[in-house]
Amino acid sequence: MNSMKSGWFSELSDLWPGVALSLEVEEVLHSERSQFQEILIVNTKSHGRALMLDGAIQCTERDEFSYHEMISYLPLCSHSKPKNILIVGGGDGGTAREVAKHPDVERIILVDIDDRVIELSKQYLPRLSLGLINPKVTVVVGDGFEFLRNHHGEFDVIITDSSDPVGPAEHLFKQPYYELLKAALKPDGIIASQAGTIWESMQQVQNTLGHCKAVFPVATYAVTAVPTYPTGQIGFVLGSLDNQINFAEPKRMFNNEELDQMEIRYYNDKIHRAAFVLPRFVEKNLQSAQKTNS
Repeated sequence: MNSMKSGWFSELSDLWPGVALSLEVEEVLHSERSQFQEILIVNTKSHGRALMLDGAIQCTERDEFSYHEMISYLPLCSHSKPKNILIVGGGDGGTAREVAKHPDVERIILVDIDDRVIELSKQYLPRLSLGLINPKVTVVVGDGFEFLRNHHGEFDVIITDSSDPVGPAEHLFKQPYYELLKAALKPDGIIASQAGTIWESMQQVQNTLGHCKAVFPVATYAVTAVPTYPTGQIGFVLGSLDNQINFAEPKRMFNNEELDQMEIRYYNDKIHRAAFVLPRFVEKNLQSAQKTNS
């Protein structure tokens, strides 16, 4: 649930009990209940426009680039030639925007179940929705689960840019989904999925990594900083069918001039390596994410 009180939006969730982030709201731009979820778009005093789904902040204009660059370039730069990309979720367009910048990428399919998120992002979030109108991108409105069932051995990289494990995204955090991801990949394919924060959702991180490890010969967890997400940090699980891969060492590196031309603000090869360096307590907790789903 969310709370609007005295001009402030506060994110309240059972996923992180006792913790809330608040943003001062200058204007409510749009609010509706779609077929799948509550959608709220506001203009904030300090972070530009913000998108909330079912009361949880999905992105703000001020800090969204950290999340979208990292969920895109950690897997893309770990692959030797990422040509065909699938994005499940990501209806705001931010991940598609970043993926389309990669010079090797030729074809992107974005599948999101909620057409209203797509249309409202085009209307109210032009900085993000650039990805939805890029010529490399084909947008499909539908269930990512069903889409994967009908596409086998097709993609070099699959990115799951989902909301939290409640509502329409809940099944994207379970092992059968990772089995579908595996089947949809080419032989050296890579997946990356939003996986929660170790500070408030350690069990979720352990479970998600465990599902990934049960399916992929190599699986790991990486982090990035996003101030308007719970605890200011979010993580990703990455899995690969290449059992020789070292996710912490990028295969493709861009120099500063290339990064400037691509308008990359957060990611570089140093940030890539650092994303896989985890505190000791996290390493110890994730050791319990076994290769079989308990």
